Amino acid sequence: MVDFLSDVHLDASEPATFNAWATHLNTTAANALFILGDLFEVWVGDDTQDPFHLQCTEVLRTTAQRIPVFFMCGNRDFLVGAQWLQLTGMQGLQDPCVLELSEQKILLSHGDALCIDDTDYMAFRNQVRASAWQHTFLSKPLAERQQIAKELRDQSKARQQTQSSYADVDANTARVWLSDNDCQLLIHGHTHRPASHDLGHGLSRMVLSDWEALATPPRLEVLRWTQDTKRFARVSLNT
Repeated sequence: MVDFLSDVHLDASEPATFNAWATHLNTTAANALFILGDLFEVWVGDDTQDPFHLQCTEVLRTTAQRIPVFFMCGNRDFLVGAQWLQLTGMQGLQDPCVLELSEQKILLSHGDALCIDDTDYMAFRNQVRASAWQHTFLSKPLAERQQIAKELRDQSKARQQTQSSYADVDANTARVWLSDNDCQLLIHGHTHRPASHDLGHGLSRMVLSDWEALATPPRLEVLRWTQDTKRFARVSLNT
C-alpha cells in the first residue's frame, strides 16, 4: 500500500490541518509515502529554527524511521535542500520522476511546470529555480529571507483576489511528458483541482487534493494505491 499527498501547505496559523496531517503520518498503514510538493506554505532555507517547522520535521523524522518517505519540492517549498532531507530521513525526488508500481510506470510531478499558460508564474519560476538566484537568496540573513517570503506571499494573495480563473495543466505538455518517460499515468498536485482526466490514447492524469481541515467540508485526502487491487483510490481522512 502506497500513499500520495501534496499541497498540505503546513503553516503555524492552521493547527487543525497540521494535526490531521501529523495523525495520518503517525498512523498510516501504508508501506511508503510520497509527498509531491507544497508540504509547507513557505520554506526559506534549511537553517530555519522556527518552532513550528521543527515540530513538522520531528513528525517526518519519526515517520521516515518507520516507512520510506519520498519528498518532491513544490512551488512553495522549492528551497528545501539536502541538509533538511538528511535531518528528516526522507528521500528527495526530481521533478518529474518515474515510479514503478507492480510493473506499471507512473510519472510523478508537483505539476506547476505543466501550467504553461500562466506566463507570469512561469517567468517567476524560471527566476527562482536558477542556482544563482537561490545562492544569493540563501546567503541573506534568515530574518531578511523571512521578510521577502512574507512580501511574496502578500503579493500572491493580492493576485489571487483579482484573478477570476487560474491556469490548469496543459494537456498537450502532459502527453509529451508521459510519452518521453514511457508512462501512461501522471500523478500531480499544485492545481488544487482533485480529479482524474483522460488524455486520450490510453494516457491519463490524476490530480491530488490540497489540504484544509477547516474547510466545509474538510479537504484531507490521500491517493492510495493497494497491492491487492493494483488500483488507486481517494481516501478522505475526515470520514
